[in-house]
Amino acid sequence: MILPRSRRAANAPGWLSVLALASLLLGGCVTPVSPAPRVVAANLAPGQVRRAESNLRVFDTVWDLVNRKYFDVKVQGVDWNAAALSFGPKATVAEDDQALYASINGMIGLLKDSHTHALAPARAQEYRTQQRARTGFGIVKVEDRWVVSDVLPGSPAEAAGVKAGWLVQARNGEPLAARADFYPREGEVAQWDFLDQADRPVSLSLTAKLLSIAPRQESRSLENGVVYLRFDGFAYATRKWLHAELRAHRDAPALVIDLRYNPGGGTFWLREMLGEFFEKKIEVGTFIRRGGAEDEAGSWQLGSVRYRGRVAVLTSGASASAAEIFCAVLQERHRAVTVGRKTMGAVLASRFYSLPDGGQLQLSIEDYLTPAGRRLEGEGHGVEPDVPVVQTLVDARAGRDRDLEAALRTLAQPH
Repeated sequence: MILPRSRRAANAPGWLSVLALASLLLGGCVTPVSPAPRVVAANLAPGQVRRAESNLRVFDTVWDLVNRKYFDVKVQGVDWNAAALSFGPKATVAEDDQALYASINGMIGLLKDSHTHALAPARAQEYRTQQRARTGFGIVKVEDRWVVSDVLPGSPAEAAGVKAGWLVQARNGEPLAARADFYPREGEVAQWDFLDQADRPVSLSLTAKLLSIAPRQESRSLENGVVYLRFDGFAYATRKWLHAELRAHRDAPALVIDLRYNPGGGTFWLREMLGEFFEKKIEVGTFIRRGGAEDEAGSWQLGSVRYRGRVAVLTSGASASAAEIFCAVLQERHRAVTVGRKTMGAVLASRFYSLPDGGQLQLSIEDYLTPAGRRLEGEGHGVEPDVPVVQTLVDARAGRDRDLEAALRTLAQPH
């Protein structure tokens, strides 16, 4: 088969060739026929042809972006051409976005990369608008049980009386799996079964409604003048908020910074936010681009509050990406004590690319090493806390925060 010449590598399976393979499998032909669109037209209804062509445009765009721009030229040792031939046929015949993106992310999953993922148009719209249909409560897994960690004010969950510390038994009659990612549609009703703090069963029908998914920010005063700051992202709004809080509390003797629910964000804002804790510019680490080019990044000090008090940072397995870099830099510079559990180990720099159907591809374009040369990405990696704390189901249900208690004890100790 002669493949179309383009910006792809000479042996890359362009969308015509992958479509031809899918058509071959569907139509029972012995050999591939070109041009592929006519072959598909012979085996599918007109509406299916249009869907197949759209599917392959999306699939091929994803394949091509990874092939040309992924930070690792060797794509983690994956045979990327074979991956296209394996997942392309399923993507071609996908009847909806859910099936299409399941196939695409199945291919991407071969990379075992925390920062490379395709978002279907509906998910991409949520990312852009920072709104999503939700019932409004968060859950965390402790000792193999799912526990309600927090309830969003103004949410259906709050209105129904859901409380932090309840155990989640089932959703629509099905126990929750190892992961608990739900994307309900607006107006969708789900039946949730809980056990309250007294282990009494509670069954509630919760209707999803559009709620903000913007990063949460929280500030409050603790004992002995210590200030608690929680922020769940690294972005312009968070950077502005942190600067204002540090300016307002610049004379506080100590801070507790809670990154246990922080999935990361932009490295530009990370560098500015790190600068708030140092008198002068410090090294943030090395970002390694495709082909091995290195960029040594530093903090930004322009307008920095230069906070001088003591700092404790709370971490968990949900602390990821820029949050992990923030922890690692403060830890290596002996500027903060980290308290809690090891971070996720999901530290690659990525960017978003638009896809033909309105979806988006998040793609890793740079690896990262800490100033001390540590690689944080990968299973078994991440940032180990200076003060490890075991999270127990009893504490989670009672609302006891042993991480915060340990941080306050540490900050109260002499320098």
